Amino acid sequence: MDRRTEINISEDKMLSSQFESTNCCTPTAIHVEDDLLDGLEDSTKLVGVQVILILAYSTIIFCGVTGNSLVIYVVYKFRNLHTVTNYFIVNLAVADLMVNTLCLPFTLMYTLYGQWKFGQVMCYLLPYAQGLAVHVSTITLNVIALDRYRSIVHHTETKMSKDMCGVVIVVTWVASAILASPLAIFREYVTFDLTPEQSIQGCAEKWPGSSADGTIYSIAMFLLQYGLPLCIISFAYIQIWNKLRNHISPGGGRSDRHQRRQKTTKMLVAVVVVFTISWLPFHAFQLAVDIDSSVLEMKDFKLLYTAFHIVAMCSTFANPILYGWMNRNYRRSFVAVFKCGRLNNRMRRVCCSEAVRQKCAARNEQNTISVTFTQGNAL
Repeated sequence: MDRRTEINISEDKMLSSQFESTNCCTPTAIHVEDDLLDGLEDSTKLVGVQVILILAYSTIIFCGVTGNSLVIYVVYKFRNLHTVTNYFIVNLAVADLMVNTLCLPFTLMYTLYGQWKFGQVMCYLLPYAQGLAVHVSTITLNVIALDRYRSIVHHTETKMSKDMCGVVIVVTWVASAILASPLAIFREYVTFDLTPEQSIQGCAEKWPGSSADGTIYSIAMFLLQYGLPLCIISFAYIQIWNKLRNHISPGGGRSDRHQRRQKTTKMLVAVVVVFTISWLPFHAFQLAVDIDSSVLEMKDFKLLYTAFHIVAMCSTFANPILYGWMNRNYRRSFVAVFKCGRLNNRMRRVCCSEAVRQKCAARNEQNTISVTFTQGNAL
């Protein structure tokens, strides 16, 4: 067996091991220079493609960091947003922020360089942190849906307390940490000597048994990260939607509450729809790799993986846009931050009240209203 054949075999093993997990940010594969492998054509090595990838990832990182940071800030700053649902939304924003900072930059660099350049410690920490963030996102979406299902469908007047909300958030992170732990435990940092003068580094999964162990874990994570959450969330929101659609409000006060619930539910449903659509291509592609390893031999495999990964990552900055577009309180808070950010607290309240009055006047409302952000309906 000659040296080039050994390189190809090592490459195939590394490639397979990299795709035995549904972790969103596990590096795609180790790719060696074209002159070292027979018939290897990597579209991501083209300058034009690399420019597009850099622009795409940079845009997602910028929008995700800005948007999710803004959501966290406004919930912290404005008291009318201090609700249980908003605390869960902040938890979701924190998880998305982790993906933006711990996943995308390193995935982009790995794609461009074709090898792991971040050292042995980061080989264990990054995949673990990335898997942790994805689990937190999916569990939080489930918790939000079930909480609203409990309060709307079953008319549970006793709202979840903020202390209980904190307990649920802690449990979410602990459960996510346990579920993501195999990504750190069953991993190795390897070096491939291509020639006496050239070597490349890789970060791959290494399971104690056969490669089937990785496939089983991958399929289990697909069900836990996508299949089961989608079923639970879909059931909860379908029940909520039917309940609100058939609801007849007996009085004005309850009618206002009913309308607020409808708007909030529409916003949260939109968040789930975006999550579902954006992650579907990536999960389907990963599942195809688990079922049929010959997918790894596709000519533009790496490019397809990267494209599906970009689509999936769009969900990390879509949520703040949905909050600002579909929810009045977030929209007002965002405007207040941009217009009144450098004022003190007292002046900020005056500024925000004035901004709301001007907005209402511009829409030719007949009655003059005065609104501050310490009043109004919370989400």
